Amino acid sequence: MLVLLPPSEGKTAPRARGPLLDLDALSAPGLTPVREKVLDALIEVSASPDAMRVLGVGTSLSEEVARNISLRTASTAPAKHVYSGVLYAAAGLDRLTPTGRARAAQSVRIVSGLWGLVAPDDPIPAYRLSMATHLPGLGHLPGAWREVIGVELEARAEGELVVDCRSATYLAAWHPPRSADWVAVRVLRELDGTRSVVSHNAKHTRGVLTRHLLTRRGRAPHDAESLARVAGELVGSALLAVELGPPTRGARTLELVVA
Repeated sequence: MLVLLPPSEGKTAPRARGPLLDLDALSAPGLTPVREKVLDALIEVSASPDAMRVLGVGTSLSEEVARNISLRTASTAPAKHVYSGVLYAAAGLDRLTPTGRARAAQSVRIVSGLWGLVAPDDPIPAYRLSMATHLPGLGHLPGAWREVIGVELEARAEGELVVDCRSATYLAAWHPPRSADWVAVRVLRELDGTRSVVSHNAKHTRGVLTRHLLTRRGRAPHDAESLARVAGELVGSALLAVELGPPTRGARTLELVVA
């Protein structure tokens, strides 16, 4: 099983006395050359008068953009502590038992505009960069990452269940191979018999599913059908219903219905 997560916009800055950024300390060392290029481009953009426009953020985030300038000498903490948005609060990657931590280390990968891929324990600083950004000299970030992420994950995903909790922005960076049992997790709200797509609740619910996959007893799901059965264990508590879409040439859809 491979669980793909997006990063969170909300990040907790590591303590000043934490270890400094070392790209060689990150997993997936084959991504390091592109990480170097993206990091250099982000630092240069963040120091420019055009930084807010290029990074697509408002003035309220000016301090976070300014922090990008010092990323080379920034303190780090495990990614599971730095990412602190709604999905990560629900997934609780920083609150797992030793068994859960081992499962997360093996199965969970976070797709990032700056790092490409990180594992939960990879030491990273807080930063501001969306995968939707066009960085000067690199272009659209999904295009910069697609090939090297593919090299890293193609063999890992071969014949495996891929539980894809990414948003569309991060989905653009890599698609699993056809040999993978690829399942995209979609969250719907049901109100008065009508279902609609949600955003904030979607992040929370994907986090709940991720935590369930890492903490439940028994074997991990190995295909789309067993994933749907495992997700169905949440019906009556976190979910109203679970529905698995039919096989397609791309991802199957696992719909998680909430109130």
